[in-house]
Amino acid sequence: MEHEFTPLECLLPTGNLTFCLLILNQPLDKGYFHLLWSKAVLRACADGGANHLYHITEGNHESFLPDYISGDFDSISREVRQYYKLKGCELLETPDQDFTDFTKCIQILQKKIEERGLQIDMIVTLGGLGGRFDQVMASVETLFHATNITPTPVIVIQECSLIYLLQPGKHKLYVNTGLESEWCGLIPVGNPCDNVTTTGLKWNLKNPV
Repeated sequence: MEHEFTPLECLLPTGNLTFCLLILNQPLDKGYFHLLWSKAVLRACADGGANHLYHITEGNHESFLPDYISGDFDSISREVRQYYKLKGCELLETPDQDFTDFTKCIQILQKKIEERGLQIDMIVTLGGLGGRFDQVMASVETLFHATNITPTPVIVIQECSLIYLLQPGKHKLYVNTGLESEWCGLIPVGNPCDNVTTTGLKWNLKNPV
């Protein structure tokens, strides 16, 4: 079975994707934040992600209230936590340290998707690719965990980067939105990728590599 996917379709004003938005504890890019927020059917913050949401929406906080905020709450500021609590946002404390706040947030998100009977095309995550390298790798790890949590594709976007986990099989990625740059990377993580063939790239890989 061939999996077809347009990673940046969520950033098209005319796109028809149904998606959820998850905000991590990283600086937000105003360039596409408002578009994603306006089109998302569910919006969540993982712990300190609420701080960044609060700051980027200064002067208009009440128009940008997340459906829930989850995490061990070691990053969210007291002021921000109190504000969203008073506004009726759901605050879900998840003290389990075996998983990252990102992973736990996806677990909650999937439950809410199922409870509401939503048909979701994509989970869009903002943040997770800047700052400390161990946190970047934790974002990659979460993409692996996500395959056992939700059937929905999860992408992570920050600044000029987007990451997406390709499962074994055949994939067709469309890069015709006009938003793409001229480069991409294929990175094996966790295990060797012994059978990889690509087409459409400047330097294609041919099976076996």
